[in-house]
Amino acid sequence: MRVKGRIRSWHDDKGYGFIEPIDRSADVFVHVTAFRNPSRRPAIGTIVSYALTKDRQGRPRATDATLAGDRLPVRKRQESSRLPRALAFGFLAFTGGAVLATELPWIVPAAYLAASTASYLFYWLDKAAARAGGRRVPESTLHLLAIVGGWPGALVAQQQHRHKTRKREFRIVFWFTVLGNIALLLYLMTPDGSAPLREFTSSFG
Repeated sequence: MRVKGRIRSWHDDKGYGFIEPIDRSADVFVHVTAFRNPSRRPAIGTIVSYALTKDRQGRPRATDATLAGDRLPVRKRQESSRLPRALAFGFLAFTGGAVLATELPWIVPAAYLAASTASYLFYWLDKAAARAGGRRVPESTLHLLAIVGGWPGALVAQQQHRHKTRKREFRIVFWFTVLGNIALLLYLMTPDGSAPLREFTSSFG
């Protein structure tokens, strides 16, 4: 069931505000990620339509919100998420093949898989916290996981949960971490780069 109201207050620097429902009931919290049209910022007094839900404390919260006059982009089909997933899983497969074709030790693809799993989990937790108004995962943590090899899992999580796909600053830093990680991988595929790792893995027999 959708509800109508108007933006009563909006803090653009923090990305959230409150909606006054048309029936004059309690104000409803709304986060910028709840709006379907990312190209338009909310403004005080603007009429808004939304789906009503509640956070963990039982307070009213808006989701799937649209502003009056929005021209919504056509919803992308499920196929639109195939490219990022193909890139992520293709890269993981590439690291596995590189073990056979280069000096890359087996611990590298294993580390990528572990970091990607952790990265996916942290994105899922952050998305759940954003919806419920809970404690968020710091962006620095997400970037750290990406640069140490978790970016394939992050890429899958971003598309599957539609999370961290709108904030331009975050996306720029994210792709820099990806490029930095790939540069490190290319070095580890050389004899000099792989030597310390091979010495480490040899201790496992």
